[in-house]
Amino acid sequence: MERRPAYRGKLEVLAPFVVPPHASAVPRLDQLDAALTQLSAKGLLREPDGALLGARSDLLLACSNDYLGLGAGHVSRETPLQARLGAGASRLVHGTHPEHLELEAAFADWVGKPAALLFSSGYAANVGTLAALCDRNDLIVSDRLNHASLVDGCRLSRATVAIVEHCDTDAVARELSRTTQAQSRWVVVESYYSMDGDSPNLARLRALCDDYQAHLYVDEAHALGVFGAEGAGRCAEAGVAPDVLVGTLGKSLGHAGAFVAGSDTLRRWLWNRARSFVFSTGTSPMAAELLLHQLRVTRAADSARAQLTDNAAALRAALAARWIPVPAESHGPIVPVLIGDAARSVRVAERLLQQRILVQAIRPPTVPEGTARLRITVTASMTRATLERIAAAVADAVSAEQPA
Repeated sequence: MERRPAYRGKLEVLAPFVVPPHASAVPRLDQLDAALTQLSAKGLLREPDGALLGARSDLLLACSNDYLGLGAGHVSRETPLQARLGAGASRLVHGTHPEHLELEAAFADWVGKPAALLFSSGYAANVGTLAALCDRNDLIVSDRLNHASLVDGCRLSRATVAIVEHCDTDAVARELSRTTQAQSRWVVVESYYSMDGDSPNLARLRALCDDYQAHLYVDEAHALGVFGAEGAGRCAEAGVAPDVLVGTLGKSLGHAGAFVAGSDTLRRWLWNRARSFVFSTGTSPMAAELLLHQLRVTRAADSARAQLTDNAAALRAALAARWIPVPAESHGPIVPVLIGDAARSVRVAERLLQQRILVQAIRPPTVPEGTARLRITVTASMTRATLERIAAAVADAVSAEQPA
């Protein structure tokens, strides 16, 4: 396969399955110990036991995606579940149950689309959908900071992928205007970026796609439940109709899974060609029944959304009052505090943990080199006293770990 140039101006163009310049070779099995030691020396090692921190009842959680607090609840007599536990097979065999169809219709209604299809996870939804819709004759224009599931879906599709700078609509326009040989063109973005807390100009992207006969693919993972009327997301808030809309269920809905929404034809195609859907056991019907309840609660949670908006603004103000900068483009419940150095970001997070505040240090490869950060997430249930406590602790920890 002919390799396209790695860089073209400000655009990085990757041919399918070509290892990007920054990627390192995978070590052999007998080299893993040494490779883990190298990760530790760079401040990039994650330990599996750290995941148990979220179960500690003495910690103030400031890193959860459960923005509305719905994931903290429990099944009660008020939400009795009657459906069977297991689907029994893949959806195409005999694993489709009435609970799946009712839930998919409810998701479609929520985001204003004719149809939706339920996937086991957001990763499965993006990988399966992009690989089913694009091939080697197509062009995908992808934001540099898109989630790993979008990146992997683009690569599995075998399309040519033009990576543009984050939220740079001018770069999207340039790439669409100079690429005329592709059979289909796609613009792939998130509506609310989970590490930066910022958003692209969806209205302009829609207009560009219309001008250049391209398709708009929007992942609303962190926006659903938070933005727009009834929490229908940033596309709804902006009055933008994407061709493909992906929503995940492990954030504001407080559960797990994902859905892809679009036309009836899109649903039928994914039913037949999205490998991560076709070759997976169907979602638990009992889980689908519970998700329908969670969706109804989410749509009605206007007061919690308003409180979440107020809390996010209050935390930013409290950090600013202590001279802790937050990127001006960020908004909503994701509040990034840039540290830069990965090892230093870990030390800052450890100091916060000593004060019983759990905020994870986000490091490469999740974020670009030199942009390690604290990713603080606000929830609707936080009080002003809690937000002040977080801001004060962050300021103290950052100050204590200032470079010499």
